Amino acid sequence: MDFYQPTSGSMQDVSHSMDMRSLHPSEPSDKQEEACGVFGIYAPAEDVAKLTYFGLYALQHRGQESAGIATFDGTTIHLHKEMGLVSQVFNESILQQMPGRMAVGHTRYSTTGSSRVVNAQPAVVETRLGSFALAHNGNLVNTKALRDELLQRQCNFNTTTDSEAIAFAIAEAVNDGEDWLDGAITACKRCHGAFSLVVGTPAGLMGVRDPNGIRPLVIGTLGNNPHRYVLASETCGLDIIGAEYLRDVEPGELVWITEAGIASYHWAQEPQRKLCIFEMIYFARPDSLMHNESLYTYRLRLGRQLAKESLVAADMVMGVPDSGIPAAIGFSQASGIPYAEGLIKNRYVGRTFIQPTQMMRESGIKMKLNPLRDVLAGKRVIIVDDSIVRGTTSRKLVKTLREAGATEVHMRISSPPVTHPCFYGIDTDNQDQLIAATKSVEEIGKQIEVDSLAYLSWEGMLLATGEDPNSFCSACFTGDYPVAVPEPLKRSKLMLEKSSV
Repeated sequence: MDFYQPTSGSMQDVSHSMDMRSLHPSEPSDKQEEACGVFGIYAPAEDVAKLTYFGLYALQHRGQESAGIATFDGTTIHLHKEMGLVSQVFNESILQQMPGRMAVGHTRYSTTGSSRVVNAQPAVVETRLGSFALAHNGNLVNTKALRDELLQRQCNFNTTTDSEAIAFAIAEAVNDGEDWLDGAITACKRCHGAFSLVVGTPAGLMGVRDPNGIRPLVIGTLGNNPHRYVLASETCGLDIIGAEYLRDVEPGELVWITEAGIASYHWAQEPQRKLCIFEMIYFARPDSLMHNESLYTYRLRLGRQLAKESLVAADMVMGVPDSGIPAAIGFSQASGIPYAEGLIKNRYVGRTFIQPTQMMRESGIKMKLNPLRDVLAGKRVIIVDDSIVRGTTSRKLVKTLREAGATEVHMRISSPPVTHPCFYGIDTDNQDQLIAATKSVEEIGKQIEVDSLAYLSWEGMLLATGEDPNSFCSACFTGDYPVAVPEPLKRSKLMLEKSSV
């Protein structure tokens, strides 16, 4: 198989040079950041590059550092990946140079490996059966051990990502004589942690989830054609291209899509579902479906439960745009306190390449959120958000509301206190930088200068799912990690004594 590796100035690829090493904002976000979004499509005779572009566009919220697409056209892979948003990385001209019958796409936020173009995905690796492309959402906990094993086999790593380690593990199995299907299963059994994979090969397209299904992956059909399938991190990636949701890829399952249709292989002996609860609370888009309902509906229930647990006298309820709004509406519905918008979001700010001045940083929250003074003036306000990670943004937000005339500010959080770092694909600080790991709720309230602060209980959060509470990973609230974390990795982030909810 001919493989065109994109290099700056090469005439054999569709990439262009763009030296934008980091898209991180100048000040850390007060939210946990998602790892990435993955997308795959098997649709002969369709414009798979353009369909993948729109799929990634819908998944942009899952990662904004880099984006990439690989298409399979006979014996050729067309690969393009760069730093930036999906709309910055691709244009009509580039997509027209990427024909094929199937494609793999990725949009990234770095959790393992730095924010550099070399770490952008899909990762493409050559084997005796030809080249394949891999896109990964999640994080392995045994990356170092796996890399060390592969280095002993003379694997030539080009990146610092665990995703490339997974790709090389597949390549090693294939080069040792296995076919694509068995090679992928052999490699997955060597991987510990969170991984939802989309893998394009010369023979077909794969979707794979780890035995705990920590990160989501769904299957859709395109145009009611049994031979046209779509894989995506969330159902919103299906909706945008008119694909119909079929089902989730199950924990410990590999789906194999070829011209013969779709086949399922359950490769893990004892799968135990542990979906990341933060996917439901915050990460996934509210219009995405989980458990046959939109996450908007679940977040409404979080707000209603929050009102039951921590009601306070007030004149209005408002949410922090956009993620706090559904829970705020639910809080209003349960409490009878009117809902109103007190903050307007500038939806075109996002991640900018232009660094603000120090003066702008000090009042930086107004770049993204601007208060409605006539709505807030003289009001006792309940403001609802989905989480507090470090507390820096929350304090600025409270100050903004008071300056706009709010007489009281009560903050309600639709999840429990985040006390532990994530090792499964979320970018979190060390434990000592998580405000709830070092301070009580009362102390946090004083630090962010609210009149009162209350979090949703752990039990209430799980009750609102309507599902088996044991089927979720909530380690960031409890410290109970479903996949064992090696001690060196655990010590790097877990700085304090384990707390209880």
